[in-house]
Amino acid sequence: MFCEKGYVGTSMQAIAEAAGIALDTVYASVGKKPALFALLVETAISGSDIAIPAEERDYVRAIRAEADASRKLAIYASALRSIQERLAPLFRVLQEAAPLDARLGELWNGIAERRARNMRLLAKDLEETGRLRRDLSIDTVADVLWTMNSPEYYLLLVEGRGWEPAKFEKWLKDSWCRLLLEQSA
Repeated sequence: MFCEKGYVGTSMQAIAEAAGIALDTVYASVGKKPALFALLVETAISGSDIAIPAEERDYVRAIRAEADASRKLAIYASALRSIQERLAPLFRVLQEAAPLDARLGELWNGIAERRARNMRLLAKDLEETGRLRRDLSIDTVADVLWTMNSPEYYLLLVEGRGWEPAKFEKWLKDSWCRLLLEQSA
């Protein structure tokens, strides 16, 4: 509903009716509309019916278990494609609604900061493989990953330029490998 009608155009009453439950039940189980939208965003990121902390997600565990830097980046690019297919449409709704409700702006800022912290962890994980370019700091690597894993980047290429999500995934993996890793001689 949020993607079809926008944040403002989606009423809590309409959500309750679509779910076949009483409005009071919606409020009692998730809270007001900003809390419901935050839960929706978190589940879109998690790819589950419930919000899952990053360190408990399957793809994060797979990245940490993988020894090869290129394969780590391939795992992340694949996961990110799936995440953005769910998250990017909600981001567009959030972008339009944030000026109307400070809690929504805070929601997005919190997610962006969390993404930045997680990208620093990924950068350190990549560093441990010994394949990171030596002229790049961990902060630079984390910042590059952070910018390219954003919904904005996905929307620019997939919606703005008409890329297929599979092309986006391949582009991410190839770009990250070329930008961040030492190339074999």
